[in-house]
Amino acid sequence: MNGEKKTFEAVKDYYGKVLRSNKDLKTSACCTTDSLPVRIREILKDIHPEVIEKFYGCGSPIPPALTGKTVLDLGSGSGRDCFILSKLVGPEGRVIGVDMTDTQLETARKHVGDHTRNFGFSKPNVEFFKGYIEDLENVGIVSNSVDVVVSNCVINLSPDKERVFSEIFRVLKPGGELYFSDVFSGRRVPKPLSADPVLLGECLGGALYLEDFRRLLARLGCHDYRVVAKSKIELHNAEIERKAGMIDFYSITVRSFKLDLEDRCEDYGQVAYYLGTIPECPHVFTLDDHHAFKTGQPLLVCGNTASMLTETRFAQHFKIVGDTSTHYGLFDCGPKGARSSDNGETKGACC
Repeated sequence: MNGEKKTFEAVKDYYGKVLRSNKDLKTSACCTTDSLPVRIREILKDIHPEVIEKFYGCGSPIPPALTGKTVLDLGSGSGRDCFILSKLVGPEGRVIGVDMTDTQLETARKHVGDHTRNFGFSKPNVEFFKGYIEDLENVGIVSNSVDVVVSNCVINLSPDKERVFSEIFRVLKPGGELYFSDVFSGRRVPKPLSADPVLLGECLGGALYLEDFRRLLARLGCHDYRVVAKSKIELHNAEIERKAGMIDFYSITVRSFKLDLEDRCEDYGQVAYYLGTIPECPHVFTLDDHHAFKTGQPLLVCGNTASMLTETRFAQHFKIVGDTSTHYGLFDCGPKGARSSDNGETKGACC
């Protein structure tokens, strides 16, 4: 417990005192805003400059089809993503931000009224709560109450990641989605480096080894998660390079669902048709780095992918031909068609 407390205090200190704006960050682990889709960039024009300046995320963990949904942002910080989500869920939806840093919460709460007016809403649809992402029950978030959980470069900061993911799957509704960007590593980070306050604050010290992440989700009953986008992180800092240069770090956007899925992709001869009815994705819906569904074009899918499309909020946007009555063996469901470069980058997309 003392170790966890030290980690919490180190993170609070780094994000509440050391960093004054995102210009103070020492690596490219955070703030990769060039990957933001057009629909998000348009909303950003209405976000207060102070909120943007104090934002420290590492990607764009904002999926489509959110109108009227309840969305939870873990480690909401200055509120940038919450305010974007506020616009996307609309006046009938709800956005909940949870953060443990007082200065960040102060910034976010200060601008709730601004964004309510900017978006033309009669009342706020976003709330910010002080708390720990490892204990959402204490914040008052009940089981099976959230449609989508997002997080932007925060889970790596937690000293108890298994508890974080356990809480996420507790609060998600059946068929609900976890969609998050974070920092991962190609090997386990040595303990001395994981405790280094600068590396921790820069989202490197707490990076999850990819295979440990897979094992963690499997223990919690999540046997199939999907990579949406992946890019290698350049350190660009001599001191950090000296300390951690032997480790390959990646910014990865991941999605998974609260579904009863198999631990391998199995073939049932199913075919999926995207109807083109998600407003943000009229021509193509990208599920992950190897599933891009073109409107009206049939695509063979494994049983897990079929479940992701028909047992979630995406069900109304897809037609699946076939069921699971006949099994044909394993389905070749790897990202062979994804465009990858030598630096480990995969060009995924979120519409």
